[in-house]
Amino acid sequence: MQGPLFDPARPDAINGLPYRPCVGIMLINRDGLVWAGRRHDGHGKVDPGFAWQMPQGGIDPGEDPLEAARRELFEETSVASTTLLAEAPDWFLYDYPLDVIATARRGKFRGQAQKWFAFRFDGDDSEINILTPPDGHSQEFSDWRWEEAHRLPGLIVPFKRQVYEEVVAAFAHLTQ
Repeated sequence: MQGPLFDPARPDAINGLPYRPCVGIMLINRDGLVWAGRRHDGHGKVDPGFAWQMPQGGIDPGEDPLEAARRELFEETSVASTTLLAEAPDWFLYDYPLDVIATARRGKFRGQAQKWFAFRFDGDDSEINILTPPDGHSQEFSDWRWEEAHRLPGLIVPFKRQVYEEVVAAFAHLTQ
């Protein structure tokens, strides 16, 4: 899914870029609280006020979105003790800011198209290991906590906020 490279001198070129196919995971504990992780950023580029997010990640070519969600959740949190509760009915889209397109995404994607899944966490908190992810995966988070779902949109970077509002609404019946 590769499109033309983005030229920051021509911001209108964003329309020719594809969305990166991704999954997002709302992990809900027995108390109806949602797992949120603080993004690990060794370069200080993430605003600490908006550094919290739910697990998410790319879908590999040919990979089923549900399997991608299970894989990403495990790679980022070490969590395997889950039960699928729901799948969001739609794909949610967001665009990256122009500086993110030009630098972090190297001009390949205009944003993300995300399929979201809600899982119940059936394990014990001791199962969660973000500091040394399994199978040699890179650390995504530096801290984590259980959070009330309605607070999540205020904790995420602003360009992802609309998607978080939609996800919280789609799964509201599971967190109350």
